[in-house]
Amino acid sequence: MKVTKVAKMRQLDKTAVEKFGIREELLMENAGQAVTSVISKKIGIERKKFLVFCGLGNNGGDGFVVARKLHSNGGEVKVFLLGDPAKYKGVSKTNLNILFRIPIEVRQLESVTEIKREISQCDAIVDALLGTGITRDVSGLYQGVVMAVNQSEKPVFSVDIPSGVNGDTGQVMGTAVRANCTVTFGLPKLGNMLYPGFELCGKQYVTHISFPQTMTQSTSLKIETNHPVLLPPRPRDAHKGSVGKSLFVAGSAGYYGAPYFSAMAFLKAGGGYSRLAAPSSITPFIANKGSEIVFVPQSETSAGSIALKNKDALLELAAQMDIVVLGPGLSLDAESQQLARELAREIEKPLLLDGDGITAVCQDLQIIKNRPAETILTPHLGEMARLTKMGMDEVNNNKVDVLQRTCQELNAVIVLKGAHSLVGYPDERVFINMNGNPGMATAGSGDVLTGVIAAMYGIRLPLRDAVRQGVFVHGLSGDLAAYEKGEDGITAQDILNYLPPALKTLREGLSKRQIDRCAGVRVV
Repeated sequence: MKVTKVAKMRQLDKTAVEKFGIREELLMENAGQAVTSVISKKIGIERKKFLVFCGLGNNGGDGFVVARKLHSNGGEVKVFLLGDPAKYKGVSKTNLNILFRIPIEVRQLESVTEIKREISQCDAIVDALLGTGITRDVSGLYQGVVMAVNQSEKPVFSVDIPSGVNGDTGQVMGTAVRANCTVTFGLPKLGNMLYPGFELCGKQYVTHISFPQTMTQSTSLKIETNHPVLLPPRPRDAHKGSVGKSLFVAGSAGYYGAPYFSAMAFLKAGGGYSRLAAPSSITPFIANKGSEIVFVPQSETSAGSIALKNKDALLELAAQMDIVVLGPGLSLDAESQQLARELAREIEKPLLLDGDGITAVCQDLQIIKNRPAETILTPHLGEMARLTKMGMDEVNNNKVDVLQRTCQELNAVIVLKGAHSLVGYPDERVFINMNGNPGMATAGSGDVLTGVIAAMYGIRLPLRDAVRQGVFVHGLSGDLAAYEKGEDGITAQDILNYLPPALKTLREGLSKRQIDRCAGVRVV
């Protein structure tokens, strides 16, 4: 499913009108019909009481259409305007004038106290207050209505996006409606798909409002939800060298889990030959748990991390691998950080940098820019802030733009980890991963992810497809674990253990529920 920014959505609306001759009145009519259809399916309409709150923009105009259609289907409707009726323009004004001609109560709201009794007696609320174009915090009467709606405990249907959610970032602008259902128009906006906006939308639907597919599937739309790609068949004559060879340079004193989870996840996700270069003193402990891993014990620093003098041997070994993973649990020891920078500069194979490996190259990003082979970075929010020299809030409030710019500047594929992880390519394409769950916010989860990505490349997916497939498989494994165990208390070991069932599920075909989950919205 393609996803768009607010400005791009406005361009699509304009294209529909000017190129295809689809009049604005028809677009608004289709939008209102879709919302009405969802309301009908969810709670029914006939003999139900509805309150429709309408702002001054086109979002309010959509609300007028919904009100008219609810009325025509036997609902009892009251419309509250948050502004002077004389200020409506264009198709919104046209639809308001229609309401004035039919027996629907339309009232300009002056105070929240006017609606308290009405809210207590209604069956459902339609939120058509602000739409996707909000750029400042909700205040005044709008704020009061949003708060009253949220306190009502009535079913709430939001038009396009819950009022108060920024359409480009998903951030809450002071306060925002918490909807039970949201019907968005044309295509989902970023604010519909990113947290916290996604959670406030409730169950989500999209209507293409009669846009032709040349618009909704255009290659000019660079953002989309992450759907799984077709897994290559596993050859009947496969051997461990033909389904992926990976080197993991990872681990240090006190960090036994990170190297284990990353190297073992490679095998659990279908990779054939997993080599782990870890400090010699911790290797026996990891081997006790992951005996299938091939170990390459490393000379250590006094701090128990991998020493710089291992570099030449590691470079020689890396040349024999399909992909190298550098960084999980590597430590911030100065010598090991220097080793990471020199390896990143000189390794000529695809390189995945995670954790302390990312921290190392943050001191000299030119290393990444100059690499002839492809580079993958898997930062969490804090590491992304270090990569970009920005504050965490600044990154979090503008994730997609920051990701697109950074992928271009570094010529790297980047996975920005978190709820609905983002996968960015240097060509500005971004994939929003919709699966996964809060139980996966646990130590070692990201290390499992690095191994899964490497495995997807090892089984011969093209590297960029391998990255987003790895993110999807990781999320699916976490969901399968949560389904069996519940979200509380899931560990990285659980995610690791469910990797084979996740791959089996992919090969046999996702269920309808899982397909809907990865799309994020249903089409109406």
